[in-house]
This record gives sequence, C-alpha cells and structure tokens, in this order.
Amino acid sequence: MPEQIAELKAQPGGDIALSGANLAATFLRHGLIDEFRILVLPVVLGQGRPLFEAPDVRMDCRLEGTRAFGNGVVLLHYANDRA
Repeated sequence: MPEQIAELKAQPGGDIALSGANLAATFLRHGLIDEFRILVLPVVLGQGRPLFEAPDVRMDCRLEGTRAFGNGVVLLHYANDRA
C-alpha cells in the first residue's frame, strides 16, 4: 500500500518510524524513506538478517550527525540526498 503511506507522509504531523529489514526494504523500493537513524550496538554476531535487503535499489545518503552513548551504542543519522 505505498500510495497510502505516501498520503500519510504528505499530511502535517510527526515522523513515521519503522524497524525491520523486510519492512525497510519495501519502503526503500517505493521511495518512501527520507532518512535513516541506525543504532550500532557493540555486539558481534556471526549471522543474522542483512540491514538492507533491497539490492536493486540505490539511495545516496549524507551524514547528518552521530551520537555516542555511554554504553557503547552509536546513533548514525543519514538523510536521503534526494529528499
């Protein structure tokens, strides 16, 4: 339902936040993502789901800011260059 999401984005109000690789890939394919706020945790796992599962899509981003937390977590804020 990309059309309905686009209508929601056009309305005044707050942000639309989502999480999950599959959902993010779907939004990315439909051009519905304006920015990423990615939390990097200081844990290494030997396997898992890729962060971006849309290899057929390219989104050029610019770094808007970073924030490091005392527990080692880092927030990366990227904006879509086309937005």
